[in-house]
Amino acid sequence: MKLALFSDTHATHGRITIPAADILIFAGDMTHCRTAQDIANFNTFLGTLPHAHKIVIGGNHDHRLARDPEKAKALLTNAVYLQDASVVVSGITIYGAPWQPTFNDYACDAFALPRGKALQEKWDMIPPGIDILVTHAPPLGIFDLDGPVSHGCAELAAAVAKLKPKYHIFGHIHSNHGMVTIGPTRYINCNVQGENGVLRSALLLDYDSGKLLDIAP
Repeated sequence: MKLALFSDTHATHGRITIPAADILIFAGDMTHCRTAQDIANFNTFLGTLPHAHKIVIGGNHDHRLARDPEKAKALLTNAVYLQDASVVVSGITIYGAPWQPTFNDYACDAFALPRGKALQEKWDMIPPGIDILVTHAPPLGIFDLDGPVSHGCAELAAAVAKLKPKYHIFGHIHSNHGMVTIGPTRYINCNVQGENGVLRSALLLDYDSGKLLDIAP
């Protein structure tokens, strides 16, 4: 089972190399998403991709998704949109949640909540027994540094440690990228925003072996 993973396209999705895979997972920030047309454009892009299963969550720039999740879900006809919900694909249970700690005074803060109780309530909604957790935010201390500042969520880190999914997939922090294994969970930051405007490819994950695979040019 192969998974193509990416996030944080910020309207550059047409320029991203996306490998063939069984499941495509997008972990938020499709555009500077203010209008229904932004969602429709991303949906059209998803419709050009050959993946049999496509999973999408929102991020801190996806304001239109946050304002009206039911309409957003209706507009994303070429994917399964997850907001505090799960889907089972080929026996794999995938749960998606777009929330993150309030980032800073100038960031787009769709789906942003204060640290502490408000975020804890969202992570408490995650059921046990999931295989893949998809969030926009990183957990505290894992691929979450932007310069000297750690922007990860402590409550999320505790929830993942308790739930022990096989994979935790996220984005949000552009200066980090890749995979690390801690305990039973592989943590993957799959954002595509590289340095100096250079875009990264989506990641290709072999679900069974837990390895990131090279993408053929």
